[in-house]
Amino acid sequence: MADTLPSEFDVIVIGTGLPESIIAAACSRSGRRVLHVDSRSYYGGNWASFSFSGLLSWLKEHQENSDIENDSPVWQDQILENEEAIALSRKDKTIQHVEVFCYASQDLHEDVEEAGALQKNHALVTSANSTEAADSSFLPMEDESLSTMNCEMLTEQTPSSDPENVLEVNGAEVTGEKENHCDDKTCVPSTSAEDMSENVPIAEDTTEQPKKNRITYSQIIKEGRRFNIDLVSKLLYSRGLLIDLLIKSNVSRYAEFKNITRILAFREGRVEQVPCSRADVFNSKQLTMVEKRMLMKFLTFCMEYEKYPDEYKGYEDITFYEYLKTQKLTPNLQYIVLHSIAMTSETASSTIDGLKATRNFLHCLGRYGNTPFLFPLYGQGELPQCFCRMCAVFGGIYCLRHSVQCLVVDKESRKCKAIIDQFGQRIISEHFLVEDSYFSENMCSRVQYRQISRAVLITDRSVLKTDSDQQISILTVPAEEPGTFAVRVIELCSSTMTCMKGTYLVHLTCTSSKTAREDLEPVVQKLFIPYTEMEIENEQVEKPRILWALYFNMRDSSDISRSCYKDLPSNVYVCSGPDCGLGNDNAVKQAETLFQEICPSEDFCPPPPNPEDIVLDGDGLQPEASESSAIPEANSETFKESTNLGNLEESSE
Repeated sequence: MADTLPSEFDVIVIGTGLPESIIAAACSRSGRRVLHVDSRSYYGGNWASFSFSGLLSWLKEHQENSDIENDSPVWQDQILENEEAIALSRKDKTIQHVEVFCYASQDLHEDVEEAGALQKNHALVTSANSTEAADSSFLPMEDESLSTMNCEMLTEQTPSSDPENVLEVNGAEVTGEKENHCDDKTCVPSTSAEDMSENVPIAEDTTEQPKKNRITYSQIIKEGRRFNIDLVSKLLYSRGLLIDLLIKSNVSRYAEFKNITRILAFREGRVEQVPCSRADVFNSKQLTMVEKRMLMKFLTFCMEYEKYPDEYKGYEDITFYEYLKTQKLTPNLQYIVLHSIAMTSETASSTIDGLKATRNFLHCLGRYGNTPFLFPLYGQGELPQCFCRMCAVFGGIYCLRHSVQCLVVDKESRKCKAIIDQFGQRIISEHFLVEDSYFSENMCSRVQYRQISRAVLITDRSVLKTDSDQQISILTVPAEEPGTFAVRVIELCSSTMTCMKGTYLVHLTCTSSKTAREDLEPVVQKLFIPYTEMEIENEQVEKPRILWALYFNMRDSSDISRSCYKDLPSNVYVCSGPDCGLGNDNAVKQAETLFQEICPSEDFCPPPPNPEDIVLDGDGLQPEASESSAIPEANSETFKESTNLGNLEESSE
């Protein structure tokens, strides 16, 4: 690999998370020579999505990663007298407190393997009620733990959409479902526009289940490639920065999306659906006629609250919760506005922040459906890959499983001049972007990180049953104790291509105050029950049953000043991992800010040229044309299409 890489680039990006991938695409689009490397075997970093066996392999990697010792640096001989090196870390310490539980029936046989898997995948399964202790080097010493660390299969990542099946973000939810999954993502050290993956058809499992509603662990393993499990759980606001960027850059053609079908609330031990649109409000049976008028009047004010400063003047210094108490709203309406529309808590937001959040929610309604949110088919991990594909189309070079040993810094100018990779090759560049997790403990010694508590559940039914079993829901469960945080619950059905039929994939997220299990288990116990044989026979059970559960803490490196990093060269830029917010605006803002520092006079991810208008260098058929003269014309045409899309969207509301 080292012999095939050029020795000089304009921009080197280390890490393939969403901010890094957006920047790499923007730089490549603007004509910069980009090298994009990642020591991992998959795209996305902590933004990635995995099949079920791929997730088990990821867990195993983190267990082995904790045992890695930094070898004596063999690259020291390449550092000259007027240079110094900043060693990069080989350990990924962004994931902690991992706990896995299996409640599904344990009938795993030797001949069970994941459908379409490249090689046999054996997993050591310990029942949820087993008395065997889990692997003490990785999982907590709990009697209920499940050790899944004997998975031998290479990490499998979520498939990327085929160009033939791509969908621009130009209308309602996707109505068709792809029945193909892709093989593992592999290194793409190519500058061509070839696809980064191939679709592998999966035959539908037509075997009849032994019992009604009975789902076994072997079924989950066998259908593992139908799961696409996100490490970070987010949604896309239909008028958010990421949707705007996807449309502007035409990267949306690489992905498909589903509209979130409903917004839920948890009150007095019950899950209820929250009315979103005007029609929903007036058709709701949960609200009285007086409450409906109160709610519509308040929401109308929130849409244009800046025009009426007298309505909130004097309340800027109190919380949005206290402000709602001063309005003519019943406690029921206050709860709905606070937790399900503004999606905040009693203490988290000021009056202005709450009004902004409410207006943003209302502003996003109706663009693509009855709620403000979209979800990418095959999971959040599709989005970094979409931008990586755009970067590769415009000449970016990709290398996965390719680690960087150190950054080489000139002592006199204090600027980084090169990297030295795992093969000892020195690669020169003008700008370097590094994902936070690659820095050593010494570099980050002054950084104070927050943590995100995450849980992933596989369940057998929805938290709120309706006539349709294909509901995509978001639910906010308020914090009950001081010092804890509200928990965001996103429930995905099989039509999102993230879980097998007959199951739901549930993501729980909150800001950490303790370990993930301590933070989230109380909410899990309110909404779900463990899956046991006795309860299978009892059809009167109302709560969904948990088949499998994963808890872990993830580092939140967002909003950290670069001054917190020790001795950071001026041309080395830090990209953060995922934050705890629901949307992706933070990643887009970060990417655009860093891009403007690298390319201050360039447009950020402009529309791509029309392929028919591109004239290659040295093409003698059209000597009077040039690439630079063809691109602006194509850009203006593409922009017209985007504008027309916007007009169609506005007229359809």
